[in-house]
Amino acid sequence: MKERGSSACRQAALAVMVVLLPIFVAEASTSRGEDMRPTPVPGDTVKAGPFDNGRMWAFEYPPVDYFRSEYGIEASDEWLEHARLGALRLPNCTASFVSPNGLVMTNHHCVRSAVAALSKGEEALLDTGFYSSSTDEERPAPSLYVDQLIEIEDVTDEVFQAEQGWETVAERANARSEAIQAIQDRKLNEVGGADAGYIVQVVSLYTGGRHSAYTFKRYQDVRLVMAPEITVGHFGGDADNFTYPRYALDMSFLRVYDDGRPLSVEHYFPWSEEGASEGDPVFVVGNPGSTLRLESVAQLEFRRDFQDRQLLEFYRNRHKALRSAYEETGDANVRATMLSASNGEKAYEGRIQGLDDPALIARRLDAERQFISAIDNDPVLNEKYGSLIADLAAIQLEKAEFGKQYSIYLAMTPSSPFTSETLKRALAAYEYVKASERGLPGEILQQLADAVRAVEDSPDPLDRNLLEGRISLMMRFAENADDLDSYFDGRTAESVVDAIFESSVLVDSDQATAALENGTLGIEDPAIQFIASFAGHRSNFVSGWSGLTARESELASKRGRAQFDVYGLSIPPDATFSLRIADGVVKGYEYNGTVAPPYTTFYGMFDHYYSYAGSELAEEWALPEQWLEARNSIDLKTPVDIVSTNDIIGGNSGSPLLNSDLEVVGLVFDGNIESLPGAYVFRTEKARTVSVDSRGMLEALDTVYKMDHIVHELKTGELVEGETSASH
Repeated sequence: MKERGSSACRQAALAVMVVLLPIFVAEASTSRGEDMRPTPVPGDTVKAGPFDNGRMWAFEYPPVDYFRSEYGIEASDEWLEHARLGALRLPNCTASFVSPNGLVMTNHHCVRSAVAALSKGEEALLDTGFYSSSTDEERPAPSLYVDQLIEIEDVTDEVFQAEQGWETVAERANARSEAIQAIQDRKLNEVGGADAGYIVQVVSLYTGGRHSAYTFKRYQDVRLVMAPEITVGHFGGDADNFTYPRYALDMSFLRVYDDGRPLSVEHYFPWSEEGASEGDPVFVVGNPGSTLRLESVAQLEFRRDFQDRQLLEFYRNRHKALRSAYEETGDANVRATMLSASNGEKAYEGRIQGLDDPALIARRLDAERQFISAIDNDPVLNEKYGSLIADLAAIQLEKAEFGKQYSIYLAMTPSSPFTSETLKRALAAYEYVKASERGLPGEILQQLADAVRAVEDSPDPLDRNLLEGRISLMMRFAENADDLDSYFDGRTAESVVDAIFESSVLVDSDQATAALENGTLGIEDPAIQFIASFAGHRSNFVSGWSGLTARESELASKRGRAQFDVYGLSIPPDATFSLRIADGVVKGYEYNGTVAPPYTTFYGMFDHYYSYAGSELAEEWALPEQWLEARNSIDLKTPVDIVSTNDIIGGNSGSPLLNSDLEVVGLVFDGNIESLPGAYVFRTEKARTVSVDSRGMLEALDTVYKMDHIVHELKTGELVEGETSASH
């Protein structure tokens, strides 16, 4: 056994590193001007809770005994299979089958971009909404598809075996990737390949401690059935985002088709007309995107003092640029992207608020001490994992040395939805020009040229604003940053952008393509010159940062294995945008000296409309004319939104909220601000899942939108194919 020193020494060293880490990060990032204070090591007053790691249970590891003891529910294999097969995954959200005729329910904000793209001619479907009156009017949405998880296989041993015998991090990572690809190929062949409509993904759980092969049936003929006006789907706007009480009808309906007909499905979630009452157990089945509950305390402190703060700054910068462009253009697609940036900004504000809470860090530190103690007291575990937590802390100190570069190059990738199209084109064009200078083979040049051509144009104000915003953010951290410092010397972000837009061919896709074809695209182009001013240092940063994060990923995987070895299945894995089932109860909570009720009603929706009419915030709580016309017909005491204690995170949007009979009682669309620190620790004192109530959705479909055929289908499961009174 390799000597590692005493347990007391290790824990003392860890405590010192945890306390000093913010100081090192502050020294690496003093240009932020933040008040960097280390979190004091707490005493014994704060203890970890039994569900701090959450209740996002993986379907391969269902807590059957817990469901029975907590709720009196028998989660049989049939019950779990029905829950799994009724749920769906969109590219960015969750959805579910809600009728045997392929009818799909999800959030309005999950299909917002698709709705904007489906507008024809003078239509503005985000503003007016879309309501089909028959299946013939359901409009194909080519940008959407849904995946249904049909099979799960544990492939942990196969992946771990492939990693054996390799010495370096890179070799093990490569062997792991090859093994995963081989598993995916094998499983895909077993179901007839991609042409048969399937995909296979190997999903890592417990940060790599376990691996499962997921086989999905992919449905690509998806059509829009109904989407309300954005003023209703996003009722309350930015002001209400991540808040409660809420009054939004963030809903939409799609339909899956097969061979030109509505898909016939066996597993779907029937509609509950009665909804749920306070205290009722409810379940969220969906695809939570990412939680960080298995990260070490040192990793969380790095996020708190540096990484997440920089991400917040990035989202603020992007939101400002997008809002300015939308105010200038009124473009619906710009609006949709702006709302996504706004959502990201508020999400990181809430996360940082949680990480700034000493009680949260104290809970995590208590859990970490228990974890270390369990390892120390087991000779086998000690041999495997004895220095693990200290090693993770050491990595954070190394990452801090890249602080300034991280701020400068954050999210500067061609795939980012918040990156200027000109910047994307310039990044690709720089690689093309340098490859040409080096005389690389023609096929490589062709690939690089195609990458330049692939970037589509965006409205000029948006492109300009995004580029200027990105450059201004870089300039904040460029002092003493080698060649960047000299490039920006005496220049403003606006002047750099003006120079690029005045004479670069890369501001327009047609000009860029022409320059490629006639051989005039060169290093002298001002957009390429801008990229060249930092390309070498960006490359060094990417290389160094990638090496550190690769080492950190391997240690995180080792921590996941340790977590599994110590606690087994009693603790669920972190979210990975893989399907989970999360339990909870309908419950209000205390806030601001009062009590937030378990559900809100249409009385509150109209009260907000009338209260804010004529004010500067009137647009946030505006109601369309048809809602005002229907006011006297709506049963105003009908619940519209409902809150519960389920464990959710981004990616759960569009998830069905189900009762114990797996009937729809709600549609998850948000969490309150108190839920955002749930990325790090799950707490239910005030954190709540916010859903559209099944009763409110039915009332709106029936009374306001006159979609009798959809109401009938939801109530009975019967498809109505004739023309109805609804039309838009």
